[in-house]
Amino acid sequence: MLNPSFYFNTPWVLLLLPLALLPLVLNRAHNQRYSWVAMLPKDRLSDLIGIVLKTLSVLALASIIIGMAGPHSQQQQIERIGVGAQIAMVLDRSASMDDPFSGGDASNGKVGETKSVAASRLITQFINSRQNDMFGMITFSNSAMYVLPLTENKVAILAAVQATAGNALFQTNIGSGLTSGAGLFDKVPDSGSRALILLSDGGGRIDADTQQKIREWLDRLHIGLYWIVLRQPGGLSIFDTTYVPPEDSALPPQIELNEFFKTLNSPFHAYEADDPKSLAAAIADINQKEKKPIRYHEQIAGKNFTQLFYLLAALMVGFLLLVKYLEVRTWD
Repeated sequence: MLNPSFYFNTPWVLLLLPLALLPLVLNRAHNQRYSWVAMLPKDRLSDLIGIVLKTLSVLALASIIIGMAGPHSQQQQIERIGVGAQIAMVLDRSASMDDPFSGGDASNGKVGETKSVAASRLITQFINSRQNDMFGMITFSNSAMYVLPLTENKVAILAAVQATAGNALFQTNIGSGLTSGAGLFDKVPDSGSRALILLSDGGGRIDADTQQKIREWLDRLHIGLYWIVLRQPGGLSIFDTTYVPPEDSALPPQIELNEFFKTLNSPFHAYEADDPKSLAAAIADINQKEKKPIRYHEQIAGKNFTQLFYLLAALMVGFLLLVKYLEVRTWD
């Protein structure tokens, strides 16, 4: 009887299994050439060998048919405890991301890496250094662009990150990017550590309704927020507590956004980077902070038993051929 844990790629082939019983109902032709052998003594050994050979023939045919059906065990999912997080990356793709970081040498005709290229390179290193994480990605300009859901597929996420180093788009709609990024965690089982990494080269004003939605989603889904600001050299710092806007003017978008983030119930940490080195330091710090025990599921591929059944059939056929070779020939 077949193991109930077996599954088959082409189960209809199993309908041919009754054909494996043919050796039990067919007799060899030369067994019927003698007119009368009643006076011969019973040869129980020969009868037993005959039964064994027929049984081997049945098993050989059955093994071939089962092998043709493609037997395999079912894929399994095992829960393990590791170190890592579920991380959604929300990356700015506005046109200013194509500006170079400081660090180029204009006098020698050398230009530093653009923000998007540096971010792509360092995020790739970050992903490669992580083992048990799930990554998802949203990019945004004048609206959010869904790139990849939370996944353990490193090949897919690395390809998505590499694609962000291409040409940038238009404006900066951070609110849309954040709500879409938080949405990646919805209906995904919580592993125990969740983080959203927002990387942009500036701020953006978010209306009150969107602010409330971001606040509620981050809190309900237990998401920590990291904001890496790619600051223009000599530009305004979000950490400048002495800045006073001109009379009757609102706070600059990046400072206003930072003040909003600080009111969240969820964990929040902001970084500023004005060159690739400081960006690498910010990503390295996040890498250290997001190494917490998490529960994750490892996919264990099912085993393919096709070759095993073909091997069994080959061994039985080989044994039958050996017996055939050793058989004493009859004579007329």
